[in-house]
Amino acid sequence: MEITAQTLAELLGGEIVGDPQTVVKAPARIEQARKGDICFYANPKYEKYVYQTKASVLLVNRSFEPRQPVPATLIKVDDAYQSVSVLLDFFGRMRHLEKRGNRLWARLSLRRSVACSARIGKGTYLYPQVYVGPHVKIGKHCILYPGVRIYHDCVIGDNCILHAGAVIGADGFGFAPLEDGTYRKIQQLGNVVLEDNVEVGANATVDRATMGSTVVHKGVKIDNLCQIAHNVEVGENTVMAALTGIAGSARIGRHCMLGGQSGVNGHVAVADNTVLAGQSGIIGTVRKSGTTLMGYPALEYGIYMRAYAKFRKSGMKEE
Repeated sequence: MEITAQTLAELLGGEIVGDPQTVVKAPARIEQARKGDICFYANPKYEKYVYQTKASVLLVNRSFEPRQPVPATLIKVDDAYQSVSVLLDFFGRMRHLEKRGNRLWARLSLRRSVACSARIGKGTYLYPQVYVGPHVKIGKHCILYPGVRIYHDCVIGDNCILHAGAVIGADGFGFAPLEDGTYRKIQQLGNVVLEDNVEVGANATVDRATMGSTVVHKGVKIDNLCQIAHNVEVGENTVMAALTGIAGSARIGRHCMLGGQSGVNGHVAVADNTVLAGQSGIIGTVRKSGTTLMGYPALEYGIYMRAYAKFRKSGMKEE
């Protein structure tokens, strides 16, 4: 799908600074954008990307005044955060209409569980009741056990194993609160990328990104019933035990170990080689590599154990 900046500006009630005929194909995150993408900028900590971005169009607040030349065409709106919700909803509806118009795919989908536009590598085995959506790419020598679901546009590398009931590419949990107390769904237009040698446990889920990709890097092992939210990035050879949950846009480093029922807050970064004990929760960025953490909020293991000893001693005195 291609659409001009002028058309998008009319949709959003915005003002164009630059070429109104600039063509847009898809939304993307400002850090990852390419030619043909539209991004938004509202948080000052991302300002450096405004001057570096390869995006064709950038959605900004009307109050924004650039301090350097901006390579992208700008669309200035009253509230960029609110407008991006409208933008994603528009692209989501257009994508849905395009799929409905593909009659060949619609006919085939009634008879088989693999869309005709999907690509599956040599030596990959699909058990019964596996669903592979449109434009999915699956590499070589993978195993997809019964009931695995791969939503549209997701990418699976070589030598991956997905156990029964795993869902790759369901919508991220994105909703915008409205003044009347209800919620408006934010369209999730990205995808999921699982790199080579990834294993995903039974009934685990990896949600698609709002824009860009949710990325699970090579060698990652995910246990049963884990939840990886939208726009998360999991570093190489990290492992996580059952019932672990990673909130949206978190960045997990390489060679980390996350114990069962542990959790990581959204929009935080976790350094390489971090060990998180079971039922512990990280609420802020972990900068020091090789740290072992325990408790909620998670503390360094030695500090937590000393604090726990004091808590226990205090409780015994009260008894």
